[in-house]
Amino acid sequence: MRNVDFSPLYRNAIGFDRLFNLMETSAGKNASAGYPPYNIEQKDENSFRITMAVAGFAEDQLDLTQKENLLIVRGERKAEEGKNYVYQGIAERDFERKFQLADYVKVVGAEMENGLLHVDLVREIPEAMQPRKIAINGKHLIENE
Repeated sequence: MRNVDFSPLYRNAIGFDRLFNLMETSAGKNASAGYPPYNIEQKDENSFRITMAVAGFAEDQLDLTQKENLLIVRGERKAEEGKNYVYQGIAERDFERKFQLADYVKVVGAEMENGLLHVDLVREIPEAMQPRKIAINGKHLIENE
């Protein structure tokens, strides 16, 4: 396992402490926590889609929660009594997967299709945080150019 030391970057990157802390903590997480598998797709500059393989789960067995910059997806299977498996290769276990979201990213929708859970995300940067040009030796700011 590789350990990456981000401490030299702290002195050159102002305000990125949170980003480096997230990278350090995610590098140290257990690699076996890969259930259920997922993809993250960037549809355009400000929209993304997380697709999770949740075969065997019904919509009412899944729970999605966004709390600040954290998206939590939980799956809870109801016990099926009376089944006697000769072989059970399909994973039927509860799960909880957390996704750390960037600032101003929010969940705008979720849908199930063919055993896949699609979660759509969009980044909506407030007007006050949009880039703006500043005139040199000028008295006024030029907004949103």
